This record gives sequence, C-alpha cells and structure tokens, in this order.
Amino acid sequence: MKAWHKEVIRVHYKDTDQMGVVHHGNYVNLFEIGRTEWMRHAGIPYSKMEDMGLLLPVMDLNINYQKSARYDDLLVIYTKVSNFSKVRLQFDYEARLINDSQGEIADTPTGELLAKGSTVHMWVTRDWKPARIDRFAPEVYALFQEA
Repeated sequence: MKAWHKEVIRVHYKDTDQMGVVHHGNYVNLFEIGRTEWMRHAGIPYSKMEDMGLLLPVMDLNINYQKSARYDDLLVIYTKVSNFSKVRLQFDYEARLINDSQGEIADTPTGELLAKGSTVHMWVTRDWKPARIDRFAPEVYALFQEA
C-alpha cells in the first residue's frame, strides 16, 4: 500500500469556473476517478464489487487546496490506500500538475502539488448493513492485503 496509482486527466473547459480555474468541488470528482481506477488496477472494479452486493460509501472527506488547476492542464491524480481494516478503508489522494503521463504506479508523487486529501469508507451490503469484508468477500479482502 506504499505505492501510488497514477491516473492522468486533462482539465476540460466544463470543469472550470468563471475565474478560469478548476472549481473546488471538482476535486471530489477527481479523487473519485483516482479511487475507482486504483480499485480497477488492483483487480476490484466497482462494478464487480456491486455485483457481489457490496457498496463502499464515503464517510469522511478531507481536501486541502494548495494551488489552482486551469483549463487544458494535464493533471495526475495519485491514489493509495493508507489505512485498511475488515470494515473500513481510507484512501489518500494528491492532484498534481504534470507535463507527461508515463507509468501507472509511482513510489513518490511528482509534479506540482495542487490539492491533497483523503476519504474514509465503510463496507456495507446493498441494504446498507455493515459488512466485514473478510467474511462477506474474502477474495476482495485478499486483494486488498496484496495491494
């Protein structure tokens, strides 16, 4: 869980505000893209998880803004799991301005830091009851242990 997954994203015009910068609320979407792609890369796409009857709602969200991104900037969203238990899961994120898009995994984030944050999630079933991932889906638990 020390390695960061990299997801490269180009800023679209629709994601900017009247000041020409990425609207602060769009970082939540960028972090979600990073999280879903981290899970896909780890072998646990959200669609597979949902087919199994598992949901992973956000319980807590934290964002610290450093600098603005602008239209047509090339960003990389770094994502990693920083805390993992049988019931909860925390992802850390960094949105950075970059000039290239090489690689999917990095030991250390590179590029100019724009925003960083985290989300905490809890495993639940489709009827919103807490689920111990080691009992409900041991294969998913094993994938997280390997990642």
